[in-house]
Amino acid sequence: MSDLLSKLSSLHDRREEIGKQLADPSVIADRQRFVELNRSYRDLEPVTAVFQRYKRMHDDLAGAEELLRHEKDQEMLAMARAEREELRIAIEAMDEEVRMMLVPKDPNDERNCTMEVRAGTGGDEASLFAGDLYRMYARYCEGRGWRIEVADVSEGTAGGYKEVVFNVIGQGAYGVLKFEAGVHRVQRVPATEASGRIHTSAATVTVLPEAEEFDVEIREADVKMETARSGGAGGQNVNKVET
Repeated sequence: MSDLLSKLSSLHDRREEIGKQLADPSVIADRQRFVELNRSYRDLEPVTAVFQRYKRMHDDLAGAEELLRHEKDQEMLAMARAEREELRIAIEAMDEEVRMMLVPKDPNDERNCTMEVRAGTGGDEASLFAGDLYRMYARYCEGRGWRIEVADVSEGTAGGYKEVVFNVIGQGAYGVLKFEAGVHRVQRVPATEASGRIHTSAATVTVLPEAEEFDVEIREADVKMETARSGGAGGQNVNKVET
């Protein structure tokens, strides 16, 4: 078994094991653990399909080589050689796909995200550019089937936005949009420029993964109660009632 096939096999076995754990009542009762395992199970789903296809190709290659060692018929030998060559080419082409699949994923990639587009240098034109960026992201997210919720907005004096903060709700949103973070620049003749000069404007984009929800359990033994009585001049309850 090749090294890549062995690693795929281990991931395939890991997914099978996770599937068994997800059916365990004790795991189902632990919400946080169930969510984590379910995410891992879903992330490993593409591995199963690739593993089966990759393993079948290696099995077919082993079968062709076995035939070449024992077959005497020249026509069958020619067919086996042709099949072996085709399989070697196909496996080599698939090796890169497998290597990419084996690269560890960012655990935040599948989460929703929050994006902030803020106008930078360039005055009113920067606000217009920030507005263009927001509309571009909004249309892209719509095309991906993701939902957008605007959390905060500060409009520019000539249009666009000085700042706009919005949440992107959709599977894999952070993994796709995180590469948009940074400074974006544009060189163009602004709508606010009467003399036709080219201006350079900038806007900054921040992308953050959505914080993961989890249950907080506070044990009674961890709770400490303290009471005190007020002092000094006061009404009839001073130094009598503890709060």
